[in-house]
Amino acid sequence: MQNALAAETSPYLRQHADNPVNWLPWSQQALDQAQRENKPILLSIGYSACHWCHVMAHESFEDETTAMLMNRHYVNIKVDREERPDLDRIYQGAHLLLTRRAGGWPLTIFLSPDDQLPFFAGTYFPNQPRHGMIAFTDLLQRIADLYQQEPDKIKQQGDAVQQALIEIEMREAQNRQAASSEALLTFDEHFLQAHDPEHGGLGHAPKFPQAAILQQALARAFDASAEDVVFQALDFSLRQIARGGIQDQVGGGFYRYSVDDQWMIPHFEKMLSDNGQLLQLFAQAWRLTGNALFSDAVEGIAAWLKREMTSPTGTFYAALDADSEGVEGKFYLWTPAEVAACIDQGDFPAFAWRYGLDRPANFEGYWHLHGYHDEQQLCARFAIDVDTCRTQQDRARERLLKRRATRPRPNLDDKVLTSWNALVIRGLANAARVFSRPDYFALAQSCLHAIEDECWQGGRLLAQSSRCGKHLPAYLDDYAHLLQAILDCLQYQWSSSDLAFALKLADQLLEYFVDKAHGGFFFTASDHEKLIHRPKSWQDEAMPSGNARAALALNQLGLLSGRKRYTDAAEKALQSVADNVNQSPLHAASFVALLDVIQHPTLQIIVRGDASQLQSWRGQLLPRLKPAQSAYFIASDVLDLPPEIADKIAADKVTAWVCEGFSCRAPLFEIEPLLSLIDE
Repeated sequence: MQNALAAETSPYLRQHADNPVNWLPWSQQALDQAQRENKPILLSIGYSACHWCHVMAHESFEDETTAMLMNRHYVNIKVDREERPDLDRIYQGAHLLLTRRAGGWPLTIFLSPDDQLPFFAGTYFPNQPRHGMIAFTDLLQRIADLYQQEPDKIKQQGDAVQQALIEIEMREAQNRQAASSEALLTFDEHFLQAHDPEHGGLGHAPKFPQAAILQQALARAFDASAEDVVFQALDFSLRQIARGGIQDQVGGGFYRYSVDDQWMIPHFEKMLSDNGQLLQLFAQAWRLTGNALFSDAVEGIAAWLKREMTSPTGTFYAALDADSEGVEGKFYLWTPAEVAACIDQGDFPAFAWRYGLDRPANFEGYWHLHGYHDEQQLCARFAIDVDTCRTQQDRARERLLKRRATRPRPNLDDKVLTSWNALVIRGLANAARVFSRPDYFALAQSCLHAIEDECWQGGRLLAQSSRCGKHLPAYLDDYAHLLQAILDCLQYQWSSSDLAFALKLADQLLEYFVDKAHGGFFFTASDHEKLIHRPKSWQDEAMPSGNARAALALNQLGLLSGRKRYTDAAEKALQSVADNVNQSPLHAASFVALLDVIQHPTLQIIVRGDASQLQSWRGQLLPRLKPAQSAYFIASDVLDLPPEIADKIAADKVTAWVCEGFSCRAPLFEIEPLLSLIDE
């Protein structure tokens, strides 16, 4: 018999519909039931592509004895963290307060039924005691006994969490410093301190790409020489990531993170949000260095998106599971014999040498492809030219991809999340500009218009497509990343209707999310469901900080449209987190980017003229721009423009206006001096 999750739209929740646990989705009815029955809430938060979520489900939630304990003593609520990032953000923070350790998934947290305050928290618990961890059944019984026998302790713990949350809010409100340009230099210092000089990336295993930090380092590197230490550290890190096993070397796209320092063995889930960020990062890295590894990474992500992640309406699905046939990574693993049987006999030696098939197995008796050598080394060892090398490697990958397509596939999480799609739109629009690829822009534009159609309902934004069957109100990240995505698309192809949509999003950011007292933006809207805490984060995490990205987008839109209240809101957002930016710029990379553009306004270029003539200017100009620079190409006959743009009228030839902040230089009528100005 199925539980209440059978009626849910989330693939993750439906995966638990056949559990003997009486799971409920998060709802007022579930909270009321806990209060009515005076049972603590067992809140379990995870997501469909989470390997350890599946392990705990198989070990505990599918077990009748465990389920009996859960049903007897608790009201059990299951949450998809991708549907409810507000709950995940709040209770991950509570986990940190209670345990003094970072959380993760599955998140297992026990709440008081009266106020949903947490009193005990953990992540994965095994079904038997091991590695110093208590068995889940023992934990369930102990918590139940504690709740019945010592309610005062439960209340004290919940009160302590509530007081800690209040103190966090008070500290945020007491920020009195101004963001200092010294934070830009401190960012460089902290980046180099965290850099792994042996394997690239930041810190040690488990290693995440940390795209927001690398993006800011990349923006910094555009103003440095190739001998600069930050430039070299960034370039080395990106090369190691691109050729490592964290990238799917056969089918393109990147996995979630590496479990080792070498970027060799990943957790095999593929997330749309990660790949959207890396798409933009590697496109701009190629613009900086011209390294073919980076353009290949971009092409690989785009190919994977088109092949495996595109919905019928042009939006993109959320994630692919790490497991297939109940085994982590099975879909992606090889043996040398299988590879040799798939590809041309003459191609095998070079392919095997490059990707480690001539070495011992690197993952539980199988081989996961990891680039031990780059293309230059491959050509030298096998005495072949670059074109021949690439032809052989591409041919081998095509054969392996065809072979892999016959295997049982990992599960697809077919949610269409607004913020994650926005990150992909940004990545595709950036790649379209850098590589002059109209096909990339067509994917971005198709997705943008589908998101507007499916997620803009009743004059408000939804967190996921209405086609998913659940109307969840949008969060800050949805507004912030979608606004940035529109601005990126406008730089490739102007659309007054898209600008109008961007202005609506910006106005709602200021109406529903802004902290009117202290500046910056809350994660949830002012009319959102009342929870124990209204988070307002300054850090970049798996997602770039929505607080910072909202401010960056408002600043850019304000300069474009001439609306100073947008740029004022951006400056107040920076001021609200100035202490954090000054002290921990590496963790506030997106706010460091905002500090940079506010203190050092970059070029914004508006080009107007006959539509047919604009094509040539766009093709020459866009690939030359640095990440922080922007250009808009608007035909002379376009209407519905803000006054600040409408008054820029081209006469009988293409005309360009170069602006910094709200100040514009004299118009230019030839492209050569404009290109020289950009290069300076």
